[in-house]
Amino acid sequence: MNLLHAVIIAGGKGERLGGVRKADLRIGGRRLVDRVTAALGSVEAPLMIATGPDNAGLRLPDGAVAIADLDASVGGPLAGLATAIDALRTRGVHAGLLVSAAVDTPFLPADFAAVMRDGLGDAAAAYGAYGEQFYPPNAVWRIEALTTLPEQVRTGSAAPSLKALQQMLGAISVNWATRDSADPFANVNTLDDLIALGRIAAKRRPSPLIHTPGN
Repeated sequence: MNLLHAVIIAGGKGERLGGVRKADLRIGGRRLVDRVTAALGSVEAPLMIATGPDNAGLRLPDGAVAIADLDASVGGPLAGLATAIDALRTRGVHAGLLVSAAVDTPFLPADFAAVMRDGLGDAAAAYGAYGEQFYPPNAVWRIEALTTLPEQVRTGSAAPSLKALQQMLGAISVNWATRDSADPFANVNTLDDLIALGRIAAKRRPSPLIHTPGN
């Protein structure tokens, strides 16, 4: 079975949230980066956290490493994916599978990595979807299909976005609408999103046990 590596795309500036680092935002009392790390479960070590141009100041989950964007004009999730491929190549990894997940999806399913791996089939890449909504950063990739991506990013010849890259690779959709009653990829872009998802987390939190005399 292909080894399953993972990167959390965490370089978003949170501009619509006042410029805060999304990874450090808390939903239900837990940082987003810790929630996504836990959901990814057992993947090949180390788990990579793509932090954007600057990796200073982020407290990393245990066993994770920060990787900063390559020296290029490309930014955003595509840059995070490229720097993850570059980091894997530096470690001598040229084949296998890479799962990517956006840091601002606090309810990423615990079986996300396994379901995406199994749904990939013979395709070069697959992305998560919920009904008509699709989420390019929440995806699985064949590492060998991205061999030239770091150089393309450095030279400015890469696809303009993850969505465009997935189209070029013939990526397939893994639709979670039949698995989950609510969108598992709902993400945090605005203060309203943060409040709404916080309320959902509060409803999901187990109620404290009530102890009665004699129990």
